[in-house]
Amino acid sequence: MVPLRRTTYAYLMLLHAFELDGASNELAGTKPRDWDTFRARWEQILADPNGDATGVTPWVICADGVVVGSVNMSPDQRADSIGYWIAREHWGRGIGTVAVALMLRDFMRRPVFATAAGHNSPSIRVLENSG
Repeated sequence: MVPLRRTTYAYLMLLHAFELDGASNELAGTKPRDWDTFRARWEQILADPNGDATGVTPWVICADGVVVGSVNMSPDQRADSIGYWIAREHWGRGIGTVAVALMLRDFMRRPVFATAAGHNSPSIRVLENSG
C-alpha cells in the first residue's frame, strides 16, 4: 500500500533532501534549488490550502511507514501537469506508478500532461503505464 498524505511544513526539509540527490537530478534532468528558494516556493504553495492561487495540489508519498517522495498536480498554460519525485533508495519498487495512479484517480480534471527527460526510462515507463 502506498498512501498519499497532504504535504505540510513538517515534510519540507525531507523533500528538499530528496531534491539535493545528484543521481536523482541527473536522471530527471533537473537542478536542485537552494534551501531558501525551495522553502519560499513551498511556503507559497502551503499557504494556499485549496490550491486556488498557486494551483498546486501537493502530496507526499508514503511506503513502509515513511515518506519516500512527493506527487503534485500543477497548473500549466494548457492543462494541469503531474510531477513526482521518489527518493533514490526507493527506486524500482513501483511506488511512482502507484502514486501517479492514485493522484489521477482522485484528481478529476482532464487533460493532464507530464514530461520526463528522454534518458529517464523509468519515469517514461511510469507515465506510459499511467496513460
